[in-house]
Amino acid sequence: MTFNPDSNIGNGKVSRRGRNTGIAVGGGGIAVVILAILSPILGVDLTGLSGLFDGSTGQSQVGPSDNLEQCQTGADANANVECRMKGAAASLDTYWAGKFAEEGITYRSPADFVLFTGATSTGCGNATSATGPFYCPSDESIYVDTGFFDELRNQFGATGGPLAEMYVVAHEWGHHIQNVLGTMDNLDLRDTGPTSDSVRLELQADCYGGSWAKDASTVPDASGVPFLEPITQQQINDALNAAQVIGDDRIQSQATGQVNPETWTHGSSEQRQKWFSIGYEKGPNACQTFGGSL
Repeated sequence: MTFNPDSNIGNGKVSRRGRNTGIAVGGGGIAVVILAILSPILGVDLTGLSGLFDGSTGQSQVGPSDNLEQCQTGADANANVECRMKGAAASLDTYWAGKFAEEGITYRSPADFVLFTGATSTGCGNATSATGPFYCPSDESIYVDTGFFDELRNQFGATGGPLAEMYVVAHEWGHHIQNVLGTMDNLDLRDTGPTSDSVRLELQADCYGGSWAKDASTVPDASGVPFLEPITQQQINDALNAAQVIGDDRIQSQATGQVNPETWTHGSSEQRQKWFSIGYEKGPNACQTFGGSL
């Protein structure tokens, strides 16, 4: 998606942490693939596993943080991926605040949206680039190494594009919405399989991402200027392609040549595309992945 150049993204809550100096990270696509297959999806310190692949020590030093003050306009978001993350945050926060207000529910923003390089510490433990983007319920924060978008293109074969990048952010924001609504409570996230709680949680987050994309071009900044220009079919195709390449079945096939649905934690390519599309076509109230067929 393309930002309106004169939209104001200055209130997007995003911070950039400095490079870490206490950890050596290879960060190759193989590590991302294996962790995507094997790791639990939330609230787990995955540093030890990633160390099997990248030689890390499991220790990190967090550098200084900044709030990307240079990112103020939609033009900045169109020109720079970190500013694009800040613009996405501003749009998503405004969108969900409005949806909660429509339902008479109290909304709270994520505590932080952290961009990092290599490794960082979180309320869920240490994380590396190999972990991939994730939401930590313990500190209600989103963590993204923007190098993951290069992994999507170079290792997974995604077509890329701004909406594909923002779909990833919208998905993680969807996990925050689940946390605020209490959806995460009393789920068995250790279970796996195509109809497991883990998969249902992930597919609902995909659906929430699609619902934001549906209305994103109408979400206004503080001056009433829409953050984003109307979405194009090619941009939708880019988002659907991103959902397809990170489906459990495709990742398993790429990594091992075999597909084992009983180990799925995020859903198949078809499921992920389906639920993004349901959100895009029908909005967040249609994102009922729990209790029915997937």
